[in-house]
Amino acid sequence: MLLFSNTKRRESPQATLFLDRDGVINEDHGYVHSKKNFDFLSGIFELAVAARTNGYLCVVVTNQAGIGRGLYSTRQFKTLSTWMCRQFKIRGAFIDAIYYSPYHPTEAKGRYLLKEATRKPGVGMFLEAAEELNIDLSKSIMIGNKVSDVEASAKANIPSNYLLSSSCINLHQSLRGKVEIVYDLPAIVSRLQW
Repeated sequence: MLLFSNTKRRESPQATLFLDRDGVINEDHGYVHSKKNFDFLSGIFELAVAARTNGYLCVVVTNQAGIGRGLYSTRQFKTLSTWMCRQFKIRGAFIDAIYYSPYHPTEAKGRYLLKEATRKPGVGMFLEAAEELNIDLSKSIMIGNKVSDVEASAKANIPSNYLLSSSCINLHQSLRGKVEIVYDLPAIVSRLQW
């Protein structure tokens, strides 16, 4: 589900850098919903600047089950997201759009208690972004910090998938060769061949 877009649909298909939020853009302190516990990861602004310099859109795709669980509201999430985008802009970086999924199949409440294709490892957010922004998924990149992030992007046929992790992770056989495990954002910047 689109939270907001800062860009218009392009005429020609656009390569995109997809980013998960918690654990990629900021430290994952668990259900982050205010700027007081929003700590940017080292290297995130440089990564976003490099994407823009090389002609890539920068799109956030984030599971936000905290909304569905009633821990914070969509309004709080939007307020924080607006602030986050402003911090990118101040540093010469740019977030083109944010897609989120407030659903959870077992822990959410009311209308959010749903197994829904936008929640990663579902591909819904990637497909929505591709349709609405004219994104070429076959030339795009995904950076996530959970296996479900890269499962979703691999299913969406994104060829360059990075799993940001400080521990050793055994990837399911279906992801081997499709996902590279890296330990920090600067390591990803040095590997990318825009």
